Amino acid sequence: MLGRDAGVSTGTARSWLSILQTSGIVHLLEPYFTNVTKRLVKTPKLYFLDTGLCAYLTEWSSPETLEAGAMSGAVLETWTIGELLKGWWHSGKRAPFYFYRDKDQKEIDLLIIQDGTAYPIEIKKTASPGTHDIRHFGVLDRLSLPVGPGALICLVRQALPLTDSVYAVPVSAI
Repeated sequence: MLGRDAGVSTGTARSWLSILQTSGIVHLLEPYFTNVTKRLVKTPKLYFLDTGLCAYLTEWSSPETLEAGAMSGAVLETWTIGELLKGWWHSGKRAPFYFYRDKDQKEIDLLIIQDGTAYPIEIKKTASPGTHDIRHFGVLDRLSLPVGPGALICLVRQALPLTDSVYAVPVSAI
């Protein structure tokens, strides 16, 4: 699909993508799925690891333009994923990161699978989080692994409980 959109062959697109991954410019976040569930999306999500380069390539001329733009939430998600990845990598660890999306469009931005437990994370550009922002966390009950505490990373000033097991966490804490 990426190759078709760029007007190049699939092989060429894969080669270019491999170069971007190897050079640390982009990261492919793989979907989490098991053989038990057939209704999950299995295509990875692409994240730029340098949001400054992303802003330049998309011709956002100032922080204010980016902040007011329709893609500001996606850029915040991209930046957050990138910073979390870098934190794991700089500690010498492989980041056990995935995302969840099923055919019904229920999506969780980030699943950290560690020691057989899934830790769900949503990333939203909001300063007034609510339980509606984490409504898809319930789909994890269908999976055959325990679910640990979750987080909604957002624009709050301090950590706030949303439920007994999910906190709204300030993006500044990253």
